Amino acid sequence: MIKTVKVMLPTRFTTTSLNPVSRWFDDFRDHFFDDDFTLRKRWMPSVNIVEEPKHFEIDVAAPGMEKNDFKVTVENGMLCIAAEKELTKEETDVNYMLKEFSFNRFERRFNLPEIVNEEDIHAEYKDGILKILLKKLKETPIAVKSVKIE
Repeated sequence: MIKTVKVMLPTRFTTTSLNPVSRWFDDFRDHFFDDDFTLRKRWMPSVNIVEEPKHFEIDVAAPGMEKNDFKVTVENGMLCIAAEKELTKEETDVNYMLKEFSFNRFERRFNLPEIVNEEDIHAEYKDGILKILLKKLKETPIAVKSVKIE
């Protein structure tokens, strides 16, 4: 039996980046303004995707975030993981006042394989890791039918 499964890839890799010329332009655009400011602005957490017999597991490494910073949605076969975090730090002394702030935001999108049950997806944030479990649809056994050769 041969099964075709649509692989779960981030959408950036499922569109133009497979084309070497488009990938070159994407890289040029992404790195044209490289400096400390733009590097901080483009924070993107690492993601691991594991396929188990009954589910897929996506782990997003996002330390320093809180559960309420995340938004996970599914729409039209697409899983979207987004988060925003704003930090403000103030120090006041007799001779000076220091106020620093930072803002981190990211969004990752993944095409879901057809075997994912979009109604049975669960997420948990613990110890800096957002863990998303995507249960697979129960497979129906494929009936084998003999064909008489005449």
